[in-house]
Amino acid sequence: MGVVRREMEITSPLPPTKLFKAFALDFDTLFPKAIPNAITTVELLEGDGGVGSIKKVTFSQGWGLNYLKHRVDELDQDNLSYAYTVFEGEILKNIYERIRFETKFVAARNGGTICKMTAEYYTVGDVETRDRRGPDRGRD
Repeated sequence: MGVVRREMEITSPLPPTKLFKAFALDFDTLFPKAIPNAITTVELLEGDGGVGSIKKVTFSQGWGLNYLKHRVDELDQDNLSYAYTVFEGEILKNIYERIRFETKFVAARNGGTICKMTAEYYTVGDVETRDRRGPDRGRD
């Protein structure tokens, strides 16, 4: 098994507590309403929504994905951080065993937020992945 790690930062004019609440606490009800053309439902399959809970996200037709299941690994309201692991669904494409996402919401100087996101892709066996951002991007 190999691990491919990606890091990204996105800025927002909204305060960190508001973004954390939307993405970590209210995702299940907010996102199907906010982007119904992408996400149909988010179901809580196990747990109470906190750490250890299992959720199923069902996508709208036309996205090339039917669903994914993920486990909540971390939910830290004091430090505004959230982590979860996708362990089932077409997003894994028989290439990945699991994908772990970590997001930290940090206050920016202007009163907004810097969302620091990390994704770790754990490959199945000896499968190699190409860096899609490299010079051969789009040549499949």
